Amino acid sequence: MRLQHSVPVTEDYEAEAARLLESRVPSRLGAKDSTLFTDAVDTVQRMGWVDLPQRAAQLVDEIESLRSRLEAQGLRSISLTGMGGSSLAPEVMAEAAGVRLEVVDSTDPNQVAEAIGTDLSHTVLIVASKSGTTIETDAIRRAFSAAFESVGIDPASRLIAITDPGTELDELATEQGFLATFHADPTVGGRYSALSAFGLVPAGLAGVDIRAIADSAAAAVDGFAADAPDNPALQFGTWLGIGHARATEKLVLAETTPALSGLSKWVEQLVAESLGKDGQGILPVVVDGTGDVGFSDARADAMLCTLGPATDVTAPSGFDSDLDGDLGELFVFWEFATAIAGYSIGVDPFDQPDVESAKAHARQALSQGSSSAPAQPAFREEQIEVFGEFDEATDLVGAIGELFAQVDEYGYVGVQAFLDRIADAHAEDLRALVSQHAGVQTTFGFGPRYLHSTGQYHKGGHPNGVYLQITADPRTDLLVPGRHYGFTELQRAQALGDAAALQEKGRPVLRVHLLDRAQGLEQLGRAIAAVEPKHHFGVD
Repeated sequence: MRLQHSVPVTEDYEAEAARLLESRVPSRLGAKDSTLFTDAVDTVQRMGWVDLPQRAAQLVDEIESLRSRLEAQGLRSISLTGMGGSSLAPEVMAEAAGVRLEVVDSTDPNQVAEAIGTDLSHTVLIVASKSGTTIETDAIRRAFSAAFESVGIDPASRLIAITDPGTELDELATEQGFLATFHADPTVGGRYSALSAFGLVPAGLAGVDIRAIADSAAAAVDGFAADAPDNPALQFGTWLGIGHARATEKLVLAETTPALSGLSKWVEQLVAESLGKDGQGILPVVVDGTGDVGFSDARADAMLCTLGPATDVTAPSGFDSDLDGDLGELFVFWEFATAIAGYSIGVDPFDQPDVESAKAHARQALSQGSSSAPAQPAFREEQIEVFGEFDEATDLVGAIGELFAQVDEYGYVGVQAFLDRIADAHAEDLRALVSQHAGVQTTFGFGPRYLHSTGQYHKGGHPNGVYLQITADPRTDLLVPGRHYGFTELQRAQALGDAAALQEKGRPVLRVHLLDRAQGLEQLGRAIAAVEPKHHFGVD
């Protein structure tokens, strides 16, 4: 085992570690004992992740065989459509290995059109959906299929399905004769599926050495399932639980090595969805590095964690840790540690009670379609329309200032950008700017990707967040074949649906709509920078 880690040992840490050991939490996880959390059927059926690494060998053989077949046919461009747990793990594996895997997890019409591209003669699309009915995945599959048909290619000959047995996607793959279908284990939840078909198939077909990852993970499982004080997963899970008990409920993640590039995004989803519910949880905050605001200037509400070689940064909260190791063992480490933290905090890490609300609102918006009158902005300023209710604000700076004024001293701001994750990538720069001027930890997520990640925490976790939602006019539009709507309408419905779900929970939301994306983002940045900070990092 290469895993290196460190956690601070305090009196309350030792007491909580002893409690977890007395309850045999690690070994009961290793034995798939769901009664650790609840007797609910859904949880009982979500423990299959524990021994995935030991069962991976046959799957890896099948993937390697299929990759050889694809190469023989000249199919070298691998695209993946999947959301959350169906896409983040293979994306991490590909980034860390330096191989190309195109992940299409957006409903932005420009991003989908660019992903389809012009190299269809060499392209295979992997359609990954545990439920088999994920709306984004279905829409993107339809768009790719229409594109294949337009150039005379049978879509089924280029589609690979990953789904649970018996789903609509499974039935469709059988009916149409997809190139291949991989059945996932129904007892494995999406965010714990890194070492299942959802993670290994896309990564392996893209050229990642998935056998080495699976072997590394398999070698680590017994150590993380051991009822021993030196069990790293027990230590880290205890650390998270104690941090939460001290109201230090934000976990700031910074990568310090290219070998773990992208891992923080996978950890973000795992921790936020597993622990953010029932008004509790750990909020992951992904930053650009240890010098970024939120890490270097963190206050008492933050735990600091580097993914990669250790640093000498010390958190004011006293909670700082460094994690380094092979990707395979880190996947298993985080899964065990997060489940242990769930037990410590007192939440079920395998359910997601607040995810459905945003989907329901989005479906309602789609069903209304063009018949519903569009909401009118409170005002327009240059290239931005501003939506919301304000006490006094009549301009953009005032509106942002009122939003920031509603956040608690140790709350957070969530920036939610329904934009093109590739072409508008520079929008992520707003995270640090918001953090500086709101004076609190700040998360950033592209929609609808974040809906399958931090979206659960936003609605179910600690009720101390405010949200800046960014929407925009499309650069182009693209119809969803066989549906009565296009990607622009779907993207808008998802944004408005999540805003409605947040507002139902009493969470403040400010929506800014960019009439011109480039100019609007510049204008938004200037307005944020003009807001006088209410709190300051490093000042208690």
